[in-house]
Amino acid sequence: MSITVLGVNHRTAPLDVRERFAHTAGEVPQALERVLAAGARGGVLLSTCNRTEFYLAEPDDAVPEAVWALLSERLGAGRSASEYGYVQRDRDAVRHLYRVSAGLDSMILGEPQIQGQVRDAWDVSKPLAGPVLHRLFQSALLVGARVRSETSLATGAASAPSAAVTVAGKIFTQLAGRSALILGAGDIAELAATCLVSEGVRVTLVANRTYERARAIAEELGARALTLDEAWEHFGDCDIVLSSTAAPHAVVTWDRVAAAIGRRGGRPLCILDLAVPRDVEPAVAQLENVFLYDLDDLQAVAAHAAAERRDDIPAAERIVTEEVERFWGWYGGLVVVPVLREFRDRMEAVRAAELERTLRRLPHLSPEDRDQIEYFSQALLNKFLHQPTVALKEAARAGRGYGLLDALKRLFGLERRDGT
Repeated sequence: MSITVLGVNHRTAPLDVRERFAHTAGEVPQALERVLAAGARGGVLLSTCNRTEFYLAEPDDAVPEAVWALLSERLGAGRSASEYGYVQRDRDAVRHLYRVSAGLDSMILGEPQIQGQVRDAWDVSKPLAGPVLHRLFQSALLVGARVRSETSLATGAASAPSAAVTVAGKIFTQLAGRSALILGAGDIAELAATCLVSEGVRVTLVANRTYERARAIAEELGARALTLDEAWEHFGDCDIVLSSTAAPHAVVTWDRVAAAIGRRGGRPLCILDLAVPRDVEPAVAQLENVFLYDLDDLQAVAAHAAAERRDDIPAAERIVTEEVERFWGWYGGLVVVPVLREFRDRMEAVRAAELERTLRRLPHLSPEDRDQIEYFSQALLNKFLHQPTVALKEAARAGRGYGLLDALKRLFGLERRDGT
C-alpha cells in the first residue's frame, strides 16, 4: 500500500504552462479514470489556478507515466510535463496535502480559498477516490481548519483578489470613486468585486456568459448585468476591469477591445486577470495606457503581504506534523492488521495441528493434563508472536512497515494466490 502525489504548481511551472494543465470539474472524472486504468486503487485530482495534482492510492509503476502523458498532451509540440513536475510518496505526500490545505504551500501564504478548493476536488473525485483518499482528504480539511483557528496565518491573508486590488491602488491615486467592470460570475469574481467595493470602487457592470448568473451578482452589488458580448464596448468607460471567467481560452482579445480603449483619450485602464487559463490576450497590454496583471504578477505583492504572517509558520507546521503522525498511525494499521491476522491464523493452525498430533501419542494423559499442555502451547505461541506484532505496528507507524511485512509474507508463505 502507498499514497503518491504527482503534479505541478506555481513553484515548478510558469502561468502559461499551468493554465494548460487546469481541469474543469467536468473534465476531472475522465482524467482520473484514464490514470486509474494504468493501475491505482483510487484517485483525487486537485486542479486550481496554481496547481494540478493527482493524489493516488496504491499506484502501479506505470501510473506516473500515465499522469505525465495526460498532462503532456495539453502542452503539445512534443513537450513533456514531467520537466515541470514533482512526485511525493507516503508520509511526504500526506504532509504535502496538509500543507496545501493549510495555505502553507500557496502562492499567497495563508490564502483562504485553497481549503474550499481542496473540498471541491474531494467532492468531484469521490466516486473514484477510494477509502484511503477519502480519509486523507477529510483529515486535510480538518488540518486546514485547525491552522486557521489556532494560528493567525490567515488573519488579514491577502487572497488573489485582494492582492489584485492592491495592485490597482498603485495605478490610481485613489480607488474610491473609480468604476469597475467584472467579467465572470464565479466565486473568485464575486470575492474580487467585494474587495473592490470595500475600497470604495463602484462596480457598475457585471458580465457573464450566463446572463442570469450575472444578474444575480449584479443585484447584490447594485450593478447592471450584461452578457459577455455586450461588455467589450464598456472598456472605453470604466477604470478597472477584473476578469475571472471559466473560459478555456482568452475572451478579452485585441480585436474585441482595441476600438473601445482607443476612445479613452489616454486615461489609464487597469485590467486584472485572475483566470486560469488566462482571460486576457497578452497583446492587449500593448494598447495605450493599459496596465495588465495576471496571477503571476501578484506574487510579489502577495509575498510582501505574507511577510507579516511568517511568524505563524512554525506553529502551523507543528499542527501539520502532529496530524501527519495521526493519519499515518491509522494508515499503518490498515497495512498491518490483515497481514498480522493471517499470520496469527496460520501459526494457530500449526499449533493446533501439532498439539493434536502430540496428544494422540499420549492417550494416558488426564483431561486436566491435556488442558495444561494446550494452555502451554497457546502461551508459547503468544510469546513468540508478541515481539513481531509490536515491531510491525511500530514500523508501520514510522513508515517502515512495508519491507517488514513483505519479509513476513515471504518467510511464512502468506502471499496471496495471485502472487502479491
